[in-house]
This record gives sequence, structure tokens and C-alpha cells, in this order.
Amino acid sequence: MPAEFIWKNGEFVAWENATVHVTAHALHYGSSVFEGVRAYATPQGPAVFRLQPHTQRLLNSAKIARVDVPYTAEQINEAILSTVRKNGHDACYIRPLLYRGANKLGVEGRQNPTELVIITMEWGRYLGAEAIEQGVDVQVSSWRRIAPDTYSSLAKIGGQYVNSQFITMEAHDNGFNEGIALDIYGNVSEGAGENIFVILNGVVYTPGIGSSILMGITRDTVITLLSDLGYPVRYESLSRDMLYIADEIFMTGTAAEITPVRSVDRIKVGAGKRGPITQAVQEQFFAITSGQAPDRHNWLTQVHQAQPVSGD
Repeated sequence: MPAEFIWKNGEFVAWENATVHVTAHALHYGSSVFEGVRAYATPQGPAVFRLQPHTQRLLNSAKIARVDVPYTAEQINEAILSTVRKNGHDACYIRPLLYRGANKLGVEGRQNPTELVIITMEWGRYLGAEAIEQGVDVQVSSWRRIAPDTYSSLAKIGGQYVNSQFITMEAHDNGFNEGIALDIYGNVSEGAGENIFVILNGVVYTPGIGSSILMGITRDTVITLLSDLGYPVRYESLSRDMLYIADEIFMTGTAAEITPVRSVDRIKVGAGKRGPITQAVQEQFFAITSGQAPDRHNWLTQVHQAQPVSGD
């Protein structure tokens, strides 16, 4: 559901007026970087989850993509909070987007101006309202994740998400909720927009940086919560068949939050439903983000309170 206003280049404009010229470099060449952030409803009002790490990753992505940023992290943080306030959200999904605008065509786009928009909208469970409890059915995609010397997996660059589109479209066409991609070596990488955790015999595994993953902020959050619960995480190169014998699998991401996987390639995962470790992590995560449990890691930035932005 769209909001009334979008923040664009320092001012609020009506949703329908937040347009981009057809010669914008990003439209032709994918020269944009973006973030996905959530604000959750709490008893103290809306609170943005891990605002500073998201903003820093946006700036890191821009640095990798050689996109000049005419704003500081503090200015972007305040623009995000202001947009949530302006649109009167109790909870929302937030999309900051930096992109090269209109000037010249051609692959070299650094002469084009950088524009920044911040979009907020109401967006429920990315993989379905029932997915958090019941889990989702996924397939191992025929599309591989990007090789480390072709693109940058650490950056959220718009053009790179054609790869993710291929993975998701193939999964949907084959009757699955989502796809899991392997890396160029045939090991498990990540979903189209989610990191992967695999649990076997009480041990939690997740692919490391060498498997062409995005360093997910929800992934980092879950690793911290698992540690709090007494479950250390092992960073491994995971073979495809680990997915078939796992006791539990779950995927993480700002949009997906923490979503259990109930089957892979139509092979049931564990009991075919959310497992106990997955549930324990979910309960911790949603208790903190809803304000029902103490924010012991300082992950929440209250939108209507003048508090310093934190996140680590």
C-alpha cells in the first residue's frame, strides 16, 4: 500500500509525482544501490530496526559501485525517520534508493547526477502471512549466484538483482515460494533475497562470505540471537545435499524476516514444519522488534523520540 509522500532529493513530493526521467542512467544500466529497512510498531510508536547498519551498507554499496553520495549518513538517517513520521506509519517497509539520474547515456555514468529517494509503504510478510509459522517450499535454482570476480555480492546494486529475478521467477513458475542459488563451486549460497541457515544435529550452519552472499543485517541479527540462546554458528561451505538431510532450515532478510523452510526440491525438511531452534530465534526477534522484550542490543530507533541512532 503506497504512502502519501516520498522523500526525493531533500524534499517531500506526492507519491504520484516522484518520477524519473526516461534517460536516467539507472534505468538503462542498473546503476542504483538500495536498502530494505523495516519500522516496527512498538508501545512507544514506530521504531526503525537497525537503521545505522542499513545506512552504512547503503553507503558501502555506493562506494563499491562508484556512485557519489551527496549526503552524510546522519542526513540519510534523519531523512528516513522524517519520511516515516510524515506518512504517519505505525509500521512500514522503507526503501532508500540512490541512483544515477539523467544526463548522458553510455556505460560510463559518473558524469550523471546522483539522486536519492526514500520510499515507505505498508508491506506484510514477504513470503506470505502464513510462512512465518508454516514455512515455505523452495527449490534449488538452476541459476547460480554471481561469481566473485563478476559482480560484488557485498553490495546491493540494482543491476545485480536481475540474477535474483531469474531465481525467483523460475521458482514461481515451478510452483515453489522461493529459490535457493548455489555458488559457482556448487555450494549453497543464498536465496533470491534471503540468507540461509541450516541446522543439523543441533548445530547451526550458514554459508560464509566466500559463497557470494550478501552480508545480511537480519543474518547478523540472527547470529547474535543464536549466540544469546547458546547456539554458536559455524560458517561452512554447504553442499546441496545438506539441505536434504537438515533438521531445520530458515531464511533471513529484511523482507522475509525469519522464515522457516519446510521442503527443498519437494523433499521434506525435518518434520516438514517450523523447528524448535527456528521458533526460538523467531520469538526473540519478534519480541524485541515489537517492543515486548528489552532492546538489549540497541537495535531500535524510535521515530518520534530524539534519540541517537544506534544499531550495533
